[in-house]
Amino acid sequence: MSDYILSIDQGTSSSRAMIFDVSGNVISSSQKSFEQHYPGDGWVEHNPEDIWQSVLSVSQNAILEAPIVVDEIKALGITNQRETTIIWEVATGKPIYPAIVWQDRRTAAFCEGLTQEGYDELFKEKTGLTIDPYFSGTKIHWILDYVKGARKKAEAGELAFGTVDSYLLWQLTGGKVHATDATNASRSLLFNIHDCQWDEELLEIFNIPESMLPEVKSSNSNFGVTDKAIFGHEIPITGIAGDQHAALIGQACITPGAMKSTYGTGTFMMVNTGDEMIVSQNNLITTLAYHIDGKPTYAIEGSIFIAGALIDWLKDKSQMIKTSEESEVLSAAVEDTGGVTFVPAFTGLGAPYWDPEAKGAILGLTRDTSRAHIVRAALESVAFQTLDLMMAMEEDGIMDVSIIRVDGGMVKNKWLCQQLADMLQITMQRPKTTEITTVGAAFLAGLGAGIFNDLSEVNSWWVEDNTFLPNIGSPLRDKMYLNWQKAVKRVTDKA
Repeated sequence: MSDYILSIDQGTSSSRAMIFDVSGNVISSSQKSFEQHYPGDGWVEHNPEDIWQSVLSVSQNAILEAPIVVDEIKALGITNQRETTIIWEVATGKPIYPAIVWQDRRTAAFCEGLTQEGYDELFKEKTGLTIDPYFSGTKIHWILDYVKGARKKAEAGELAFGTVDSYLLWQLTGGKVHATDATNASRSLLFNIHDCQWDEELLEIFNIPESMLPEVKSSNSNFGVTDKAIFGHEIPITGIAGDQHAALIGQACITPGAMKSTYGTGTFMMVNTGDEMIVSQNNLITTLAYHIDGKPTYAIEGSIFIAGALIDWLKDKSQMIKTSEESEVLSAAVEDTGGVTFVPAFTGLGAPYWDPEAKGAILGLTRDTSRAHIVRAALESVAFQTLDLMMAMEEDGIMDVSIIRVDGGMVKNKWLCQQLADMLQITMQRPKTTEITTVGAAFLAGLGAGIFNDLSEVNSWWVEDNTFLPNIGSPLRDKMYLNWQKAVKRVTDKA
């Protein structure tokens, strides 16, 4: 009998389950996409039942495909799309409204009102976050106001709120556990990252009853066991973290100054700042890196809303490419973008701009523009936005970064990885397993189950696949970046 870990990665566009052995080797894997819903301009929703059924399906498939028996699985870890908000009935487990996705911008006017009332500094000081529709607190407020009778039910203790991790935990335990981990809680605008507690003052501002919130635990806690009917065996759930926090652990960025950047639906750059809580002066987020054995570790993060989602747009909406791989071929087929700049502000702009009203734009089109130029400009925009974040971090005092570890589906594209190295003038390291969020969740679960003794053991799980060194000079980089900055000004200038 050996020990194995089941890791669930519930993402924005798909769910994945992987089984690992204690050395970090992948034993089996299963992935399933689910439908995205866009009911209004800037609105993004998921059906919570689709989320649950996709997770159930991939988990059962991974177990079936693994050459093991289910009772050899000693721990289960969960990592998830953060900020996505679900509210359900305690009595039935039935959601009262679709899941409002992190990309959703419907609460922009409400956020603007809070800013005008002068709450910016209060929220930044307590939560490390900026007031923005991105975070789940504004989504909870909207659902309680919008759904008839919801606020009354919430005040009566009949409703439960959760980010996706909490909803899955509720489902996996048969409704026995309503909890979350501190990393997910820290993305709500309701959680004080100093004392790691729900904050009464912030709850009052949003008019949210604390009774509907999950219990907050460390990321490597005992979160209960799966209902025996689900997998035929009770599996301890011993690790939970938001996807970017799990990626930081999976990339073994566990010392101050270590940095990773994840390229999934969006892009999320995070640097470990250890015990030091650095408050950004350049529109970045101060957040928990992770919370292990009751001890918080902090990070600075920059969030880009559209990255891999841009490839989906090129493929499914504009039909400029037939496969994701074609984007790499077309980008390499032209010497440059032919003067085209693509600003993918499909759901506004995240850090460091935080402009929920910005719209996407393709600038510099001429009669000579080809689809290859547009596709290359789209990929370049991901590198430019990453440079935006890096420069903001440097202004916040994050200096002398020599290596960034990259992961996510997009970094299978070697051309993009090289573009990142060129734009940032920093070496990019890509791990052998690019779905590193799943690795991080697995390791956390192993840590919580006592399979591992401490966080440093994750270093043995990290294996390098490729390294990308800068190969263009700063003058060319600076010229390209200046054109990007001019284009962003065009879409953010409200005059």
